[in-house]
Amino acid sequence: MQISVINQSRHPLPEYQTAHAAGLDVRAHLDAPVLLRPLQRALIPTGLFLELPVGYEMQVRPRSGLAFKHGIGIVNSPGTIDADYRGELKVLLVNLSDQDYVVHDGERIAQLVVARHETVQWQPVQTLSETSRGTGGYGSTGTS
Repeated sequence: MQISVINQSRHPLPEYQTAHAAGLDVRAHLDAPVLLRPLQRALIPTGLFLELPVGYEMQVRPRSGLAFKHGIGIVNSPGTIDADYRGELKVLLVNLSDQDYVVHDGERIAQLVVARHETVQWQPVQTLSETSRGTGGYGSTGTS
């Protein structure tokens, strides 16, 4: 799939780190480092502007290494970039650790996954089909 992109950063376009990776690593585009104190969040620019095909979204997901090693996640994970959005792609990072963390220019801060999606048309009805689960919600399928 080809996606039109404008790169106003000093960094390479997002890229896959392994042959079968689903996510493309995206880098911070910063004029100065950003300090994230514990539980603080910041909107980190990437310098990228893109045009997704209609019927697709780009999911912005945390990088597992940043999450595991430093407690850095994404507040609205996964974030969604819609096909009609033309602004700069930014990543809403959060520091979930008890230590300060500094985000540097060029650092890989998130991964991007492109996914097809459907457009819903609601069909109002009076009843729904029955299932073995029924109306069981959170925790209803067992204790582990």
